[in-house]
Order: sequence, then structure tokens, then C-alpha cells
Amino acid sequence: MAMSNNHTKRLNIKLLTKDELSAFCIEHGWPRFHADQLFQWLYQKGVNRFEVMTNLSKKMREYLQEHAYINRILPSQEQQSKDGTIKFLFQLNDHKDNDKIEAVLIPDFYPNGAVKRLTVCVSSQVGCVFGCQFCATGKMGFFRNLSHGEIVDQVQYINQVALEQYGKKITNIVYMGMGEPLHNYKAVTQSAAIISDPYSIDLSPKRITVSTVGLTKQIKKLADQQQPFNLAISLHAATDDKRDKIMPINSSMNLVELKQAVQYYYKATEQAITYEYLLFDEFNDSIEDADALASIVGWAPSKINIIMYNNVAGVALHRAREDRLNRFMKRLSMHKTRVTVRRSRGDDIDAGCGQLAIRKGARRGKSIA
Repeated sequence: MAMSNNHTKRLNIKLLTKDELSAFCIEHGWPRFHADQLFQWLYQKGVNRFEVMTNLSKKMREYLQEHAYINRILPSQEQQSKDGTIKFLFQLNDHKDNDKIEAVLIPDFYPNGAVKRLTVCVSSQVGCVFGCQFCATGKMGFFRNLSHGEIVDQVQYINQVALEQYGKKITNIVYMGMGEPLHNYKAVTQSAAIISDPYSIDLSPKRITVSTVGLTKQIKKLADQQQPFNLAISLHAATDDKRDKIMPINSSMNLVELKQAVQYYYKATEQAITYEYLLFDEFNDSIEDADALASIVGWAPSKINIIMYNNVAGVALHRAREDRLNRFMKRLSMHKTRVTVRRSRGDDIDAGCGQLAIRKGARRGKSIA
């Protein structure tokens, strides 16, 4: 097991999955149900000290205090938008350069002001290797994967904020923060399983969405493993020519390969796919682009989520103008596609993913761009 510099010979207990916790308890001669209790303390109650786990035996608590520790990410900064969006910056326990990540709480309200949905957007990596031209995180490069515990910590902390601020727990989770989720496949799928566990946050897998730039091998793996959460594909351009210009991954995994993966996924799971499509002014918002996008939607049952871009400093691409959005939507409606528009949130704060974590002059990680 990986160890922190501050805990050299002790086990980071949150690197263990639920099954591994069970094996750990059995190995040490503790009752099997203690694993569920330990899991609940870690992922439902969010404690970071073994001595408060009062339903565990004294002997077990003493052993854990001596031989293990509980790693927790630490809230470092918050920004709240006038629209209610809250962006969180977390410091990881490594305390290394760039080891900060972001997560966002996005509330949606009914016309009377009551809370309709509370969505958490979580990060899965420190930085990202894929270097998409429109993404602030892509400018950082890639530093490391998050563990499943570090991913769940974001959700757990923000869930508590939601309960305190709105009197309601979170309703949805999207893996659309820093990093490419399927590039950290194991930790992402493990964290989603933990989040949906009754002894944890107990959120239905149908309320969890994992996004990908189009890692075809991992999309097929999701299908083979029958992972129960929703799949979203960050498409952002409907031709190889345009996708090549803004998403370097497309040169090695093009739309032909993506089509094969999508059809394989749907055949195995019978789950509809969501295509995310950032609408950029005079780049991917023409009538021809709409026609090409409608053709992609025909690969398998799916819907389109048109996203109005949060402009990022230093990026030449900009949010499409309203008249171009309206024309684009009208064209898609002629194809009878299922399409929604997601308006940008948090325009008055550092809303674009990675903008809060990245620092001027900071070292750059690995990138394919």
C-alpha cells in the first residue's frame, strides 16, 4: 500500500475497498460486521480518528491507531457565485506543488426558490494528460490519479455543506471535474460503488454520471463489467477534422472507433448515452455541424447536452452567441434529436474547471498535447 510521508509504516485505511476491508478484518480475527461498521464511519460519517468509532472493540481501535491512519483531503478555499454555485478548492495530503483539486456544488431551483437538484461535480485526477484546447485543467498537464477515498472525500464534504445550507443531501454526481475519469478507471468505478453503497452516501447509480473524452477501450470495459452508472461522452465536435483541432485524443481514437465503442456499450448495457457538446462561436455551431451531430446521435439511443462554455483566459474559443445557439437548436429539432441546453454557471467566479487550482508559473505535468 502507498504510504504518506507523514505515515511511513502505517496503512492508509482509505486505500482499501469494502471487500478489502472485510478481508482485513478477517485477517486480524475481528468479526466480519466490523468491516461494515468501519466502512460506515469512514464514508457515511466522515470521521478521521479511530478512537471515535465507539462500536468497534477497544482492542481493534487501539490496533488501528497504531498501525493505520485515515487520509482526508482538506478544504482550502471556496468561491460562491450569485447563482448559488459553490466552487471548492481542496488540498491533498501530499502537500506537493499542484496537489490541489476542485469540486463544485451546483444547485438548481424551482420557480418558487425551493431546491430542485443539488449536483456535485468531482475531480478524478490532479491535472489531465489529454490537453483539450478549451480546458484550463488541460493546461496543467497530468500529475497523478486520485484514490477512490480522495474522490469520495469531495462528495462527502460537499454533501455536508448541502445539508447545512439547504437542509437536503446531494441528488446527483457528475465526474466532470479535473482529469479524465476513465484514465483513472479503477478508482473512479470504486468510488462510484462506495458513493452508492447504503453504508455510505447511498446515492442511486442512476444519479451518477461518468464523463469521458472517448477512451474506447475503457468504454467497452464499462460495458463488460455492467457498470450501473450513466455514461457521458465529451464530444464537442462532430467531425474528425474539427475534433482533431481541439481534442488531441481524437488523432489516436477517432470517431470511427468511438462509434464502435458506443454501439458495443449500448448492445451490452441497453443504457442510453449522453453526448456533451460545448458550443463554440463560429467553430462548431454551424448548420453543417448540427447535421453531423444528429448523425452521431443515430449511432445508438442517446441525447445531446449542449453546454454554454465558461470562457477561459488564454483560450481562443469562446461561447457561442445566442442567435447561433438558437439556429443550431432549431436545426437539431428538425432531426428530432433529444437535446437540452445547459447554461453556464458561476460566470462571476473561476468557474472553468482548473481555473482555481492552476497557478501562474506553476510547473506543468505530462500531456499528449
